[in-house]
Amino acid sequence: MSQKYVVIQSAMCKCQFGDFPDKLKVLSHQKYYANDPQGSNKLIATTMELGGATFEKNTFGQCKLQPTGSSFKPCQIVITKWDGFYENVEFSNGGKILLEDSKATCPISGSPCISIINHGQTAAGSSSDSGNADTDTQQQINPIVNINSINQEQPNEEEIIIT
Repeated sequence: MSQKYVVIQSAMCKCQFGDFPDKLKVLSHQKYYANDPQGSNKLIATTMELGGATFEKNTFGQCKLQPTGSSFKPCQIVITKWDGFYENVEFSNGGKILLEDSKATCPISGSPCISIINHGQTAAGSSSDSGNADTDTQQQINPIVNINSINQEQPNEEEIIIT
């Protein structure tokens, strides 16, 4: 099985029948965070992100499934269910963890038409990452940086672990 990223608040989603993406808001809990030691903004998205107001602008533009003569009605996002989530963990809110390939269904389409185009997590390097780097390759890619000096123990350096 390949690794998949967990979806967090501010993940970019799009509808195949809309014009532009919107950012997911996590409203179902204020308890579970991903790679966020301060617990401030990387809430893990769950299958309980349902109904309206689950997105920042709450629209994907014009809905191509709702024609009105020469145009289309504006999309008003309403999530009825999520598919493709991680089934082995259930949070106290009853939700399962959304993954980068999860899809949502809206009542207009009746099928999973909303996909995640960016899971919201960002990678950050640390000194432990440089310890795993191949020195010769790094010198060829970036000859200005001395990888050996980075690999030396730095005082008061905080370790960041990214999964």
